[in-house]
Amino acid sequence: MTNASTAHDGATRRLIIVGSTGSIGCQAVEVVEHLNALAKERDEPAPFRVVGLAARASGAQLLEQADRLGVCAVALAEPDDDVRRAAAEQGLTLYEGPEAAAQLVEETEADLVLNACVGAAGLGPTLAALDRGVDVAIANKESLVTAGQLVVEAALRSGAALLPVDSEHSGVWQLLPGRPTPPIARLDESIVRVTLTASGGPFRTWPRERIAAASPDEALKHPTWSMGAKVTIDSASLTNKGLELIEAHWLFGVEADRLAAVVHPQSIVHAVVEFADGSIAAQLGAPDMRCPIQIAISHPRIEQGAGRRVDLAQLGELTFEPPDVERFPAIETAMRVIEMGGCAGAVFNAANEAAVEAFLQRKIPFGRIPSLAKEALDALLGSGPQSALRSLDEALEADAQARRFVEQAVERPATATPRVAEARSRAARAS
Repeated sequence: MTNASTAHDGATRRLIIVGSTGSIGCQAVEVVEHLNALAKERDEPAPFRVVGLAARASGAQLLEQADRLGVCAVALAEPDDDVRRAAAEQGLTLYEGPEAAAQLVEETEADLVLNACVGAAGLGPTLAALDRGVDVAIANKESLVTAGQLVVEAALRSGAALLPVDSEHSGVWQLLPGRPTPPIARLDESIVRVTLTASGGPFRTWPRERIAAASPDEALKHPTWSMGAKVTIDSASLTNKGLELIEAHWLFGVEADRLAAVVHPQSIVHAVVEFADGSIAAQLGAPDMRCPIQIAISHPRIEQGAGRRVDLAQLGELTFEPPDVERFPAIETAMRVIEMGGCAGAVFNAANEAAVEAFLQRKIPFGRIPSLAKEALDALLGSGPQSALRSLDEALEADAQARRFVEQAVERPATATPRVAEARSRAARAS
C-alpha cells in the first residue's frame, strides 16, 4: 500500500471508487480515463487501475462500469437476481448488502479509495480504508460530520491521508502554506479565518415564506452545479454549507470561531484564507467537480485538467454577500454542532438526511428540513457541550435516534423520543 507522501513514483495506483454510479463517481471515472489516456500518449504506465466499484442500487450501470474499466470486484447494497446473474456471467466478485462497500474495501488490495457515497452510509468504507492505512479521497462529507473524531483518529493512527474532494475543501487545501496533507491536528495560528463559499442555491433571492413552501422540483434546480438529488436539496437549504463547515473543522483542525461562510453566486471562488498579517488568498476555478477530483487523486502531481477552465477576462463581476440566517438557519446550526462536539454531528446529519427524504416524498414542506435538524439536536442532546465520541456504535445509535425522531415528527407534531445524552448517562451508571 502507498500513501499520499509516496504516491506517484511511476507505479500504477490501485483505486476503489465507492459511489461510482452517482454524480461524483461518474465524474471520477471520467477523470481516471482522462489521466490514463494522457499517460498512454506519453508511453508511460497508466497512473490508475480501478480494482473495485461500489454503489447502492444502480446495478446495471455498475456492471457496465466494471466491464468498461476491467474491474473484477463490485459491491451493491441492493442487488436483484438479474444483477446477480449478470455479475456471475461477467466473472465478477459481487459483495451484497448494506455493508458491501466496506467489505469490498476490507478485502480488496488498493492504494487509494475515492469515497463518493452519499450520506452516512459512507462512514463504513471510510473507516475500513483508513484502518488499513489506505488513503481516502473524501467526497462523502457525512463520514466526517457523523464521526469526525473517529475518522481523524483512524487516519492519524494509520498514517493514511484524507484528501479533500469537495471543491471548497480542495480550495482551502491548495491555499494552506506548504500544502500539508489532511487531516491536520490543528490549523496554524497564522491563519485567522477560513471562509467557504456558497452559491446561495435556487432560493437565494426568495422571501422566507416562499422558500418555506418550495416544491421538490423547484429545490432541485441548482443554478450553477450539477449534483445528485440529496446534495442539491442540501444546497438549496444551505445545509450543505453547514455540513462542509463541520467537515472543514475536522479536516483542517480549525475551530468554529475561525470558520465562516459567504454567499458567492458565480461559484468561481471556492475558498478564502485570511492570514494574521491581513493578507487574503482565494482559490478560483470553474464550477466543475472534475477539477477537485483530479487534484485529490493525482496529489502531489499536477496534470493537464479534465475539467473546464476559467477565463478571467470573461468573468465579469464576482459578488459576495453574507448568508441570511433568518431564511437559511442551517449554517448557524452547524456552527453549534462544532461547538457541541460528541454525537451532535451524527444527530444533525441523520436528522437532515431523514428530513430531505421526507421532503422528496412530499411529506413535509421545504422549510421543515432545517427546522427538524435543529429540533432533533434540541430534543436528543440539549444545548450544552457533549462528551467526546467514544465509539462507532455510539455514533450509529445517535444516528438511529435522530432518524426515528424525524420519522415520528413527520407523522405527528410532538414526540417523546429520549435524549441521547440521557441514554448515555444511564448506560454509564449501569456500567
